[in-house]
Amino acid sequence: QVQLVESGGGLVQAGGSLRLSCAASGGTFSRYAMGWFRQAPGKEREFVAAISRSGGNTYYKDSVKGRFTISRDNAENTVYLQMNSLKPEDTAVYYCARSRGSGTSPADFGSWGQGTQVTVSS
Repeated sequence: QVQLVESGGGLVQAGGSLRLSCAASGGTFSRYAMGWFRQAPGKEREFVAAISRSGGNTYYKDSVKGRFTISRDNAENTVYLQMNSLKPEDTAVYYCARSRGSGTSPADFGSWGQGTQVTVSS
């Protein structure tokens, strides 16, 4: 029922910044924690960041702490991922997802967007 649409990906040089957006429709956005995941070619999908229903709690993969910031605007049904100091190893397709549990693995999220490509060049 819920539809998630990511945007904001692109090509950026190492050290640059991008801001990803995920617009949700259907359901009640504010009832759900939201997360960002990424998947590089040939690799498993991995957790990047998550945010609680009201935005009061955030969680990050260790390698992005201090560089990425997740936020949400419940009035606009949108979750964001601000990515600064990007590194080539951040290159991946980035997905937003709606939580259905209490963990940070892909299995803890039940609805997914189609993804947006982020490419960081050296």
